Amino acid sequence: MSPLFIKNMTFKEKVNTVLAEALLDKPSVFLIDLIITDAFKVIVTLDGDNGVVLQDCIDVSRAIENNIDREEQDFSLEVASVGVGSALKFVRQYKKNIGRTLIVKTGSEIIEAELVDADDDFVILSWKAREPKKLGKGKETVQKELKLPYADIKEAIVTVTF
Repeated sequence: MSPLFIKNMTFKEKVNTVLAEALLDKPSVFLIDLIITDAFKVIVTLDGDNGVVLQDCIDVSRAIENNIDREEQDFSLEVASVGVGSALKFVRQYKKNIGRTLIVKTGSEIIEAELVDADDDFVILSWKAREPKKLGKGKETVQKELKLPYADIKEAIVTVTF
C-alpha cells in the first residue's frame, strides 16, 4: 500500500485497512469487533476457529502500532480475545462451538441446549425437557430438537462448566 494512499485516509479507515491486512496472515483468527472512541481509543476484539492465543493479539497489536503514525494521530490500543460469556455474533462462532451447550434467547423463550449443528442459515439445538405424559398423570422426559434460523436468535451465549 502506498504511503500517499494511507495519508489521505481517515484514522478509522487506516485502522480498518491495517487490521484487515494483519488478519490476512492469520486465516483462523477473525474480527469480532472494532471500536474507536472519540478519544481515539482503539479496541479490537478477536476470535478464532481454534481460539486466540496471546501471540495472535501481540501480532495484531504490533501491526497497528507499526503502520499508523502516532505523530499524525495519538491513540491508545487494546487488542483482546472475545471473553467467556460473550454473546455469539457470527455464523463462524456458532460453527466452532458445535457440541457445546448454549443459552439461546429468542423473541419468546430462553432455551438451554446443545448446539448439534450449524450451517450458514440455521442452528440445530437439542435438549431434554419434562412434559406431561400423553396418557395418564405425571411427567416424562422427552428429547427435543429445534432447527432455528439465525434471524430468530436474539442472543446466544456458550455456557461454561467447571
